[in-house]
Amino acid sequence: MRLSAIGDVCHAVAMVTRIQSQWRDADITWVIGKVEYQLVKLMPNVRFIIFDKSQGKAAVESLKAAVAGETFDALLMMQVALRANMASRVIKAKQRIGFDWSRSKELHWLFANKRVAATKHAHVLEGFMDFADALGVPKSETLTWNIPVTPEDARWAEKQAKALGKYVVISPAASKAERNWLPQRYASIADYIQESGVNVILCGGPGELDRKTADAIKAEVKHPVKDFTGQTSLHQLLMLLKHAHLVIAPDTGPAHMATTVGTPVIGLYAHSNPRRTGPYQNLERVVSVYDECIEVQKGKPWKALPWGTRAKGSELMEKISVEMVKQKVEPFIA
Repeated sequence: MRLSAIGDVCHAVAMVTRIQSQWRDADITWVIGKVEYQLVKLMPNVRFIIFDKSQGKAAVESLKAAVAGETFDALLMMQVALRANMASRVIKAKQRIGFDWSRSKELHWLFANKRVAATKHAHVLEGFMDFADALGVPKSETLTWNIPVTPEDARWAEKQAKALGKYVVISPAASKAERNWLPQRYASIADYIQESGVNVILCGGPGELDRKTADAIKAEVKHPVKDFTGQTSLHQLLMLLKHAHLVIAPDTGPAHMATTVGTPVIGLYAHSNPRRTGPYQNLERVVSVYDECIEVQKGKPWKALPWGTRAKGSELMEKISVEMVKQKVEPFIA
């Protein structure tokens, strides 16, 4: 059971792919959010039950009806939110596996009868892999993600990539405005890249914040950028990210989507520890001011604080300079 969000669902896919590669006969049912389902809906041999949290109690009743008469060998409770925990009560399972004590929040521990092994300073993806460990699933030699798309979406992206040539994706908008870098600084990086002969495109979801952020960047750039914001399905976006030379993004879903298809990512972080939530295969490329921000706010270094402690403030991302990002971008456009 992992309902949201896009980045976390990407991490969960790696765990599901591990189970499928090691236990080929396993029957897997995934209770997932409505939007997130659109990304993974073509995964083979997975039965999906959509949990639309906007429906409130009706969503729980729908879940109850979908699993009526079934008893699962194990329920992986991979979301600590109280809403998900409460909904999980309608699912019968021999083992109800939850997070260890240190990662149990919002009464999560009350709903589990087994816990994964405690892990210090684990990335979210590694935390999800702890559930496969708890099941006894052998470890895979390589980390892989299996997120199929339709041939039509693949061809659409190939056509875009051919027209664009070598390109970098900037996915500038996180779910909260405070996690976003400044539009004028995104614009400076976009100009820097395009002046090197590499194209830049913007992408993002259909939400108001995504649209406003993209428009603000376009108002600042010297060289026009192609804007796909709100114009792609999740599968089309995934394929655009796959063909990209590089992705630049704050703590947002497309950064993790790009990781699943092997595209390098430069993540921009101030509020959350990138060691925990950064693009997993690209942690060495992260531009982060989190360490200094959290020490100023808490009076202790991050290692002395509870894992996952967030820094707060609407101006933290301003501490990331254009030059800091340029240093990470330069190897890709030199």
